[in-house]
Amino acid sequence: MNKSITGRECSAFKKGIDTEATTHELLNDATEWLQYARGLTELLAELVHESDTVDCRRMALGLEAISAITRMGLQCTAHAHAHISWETSQDTQDRSDA
Repeated sequence: MNKSITGRECSAFKKGIDTEATTHELLNDATEWLQYARGLTELLAELVHESDTVDCRRMALGLEAISAITRMGLQCTAHAHAHISWETSQDTQDRSDA
């Protein structure tokens, strides 16, 4: 996937998860973040395979980027799970009140 990170994703990365996002939006964001991490992992693997020497500093930066991007995807997933749990508990409570 040769897609660059847009301003929306960059601002989301700096500010954190959008608290107003729907479960669907959170899961879409998580998928995007994890695809970025996968793409970067593939790029680093390709560089290592094609290179005679590996720049450890650059490799460390790349691995740290993968970690941060993966963490963002996992946070989106966790928030989506919390949304689903909240919605389920609200539905259960509404049924018991009726």
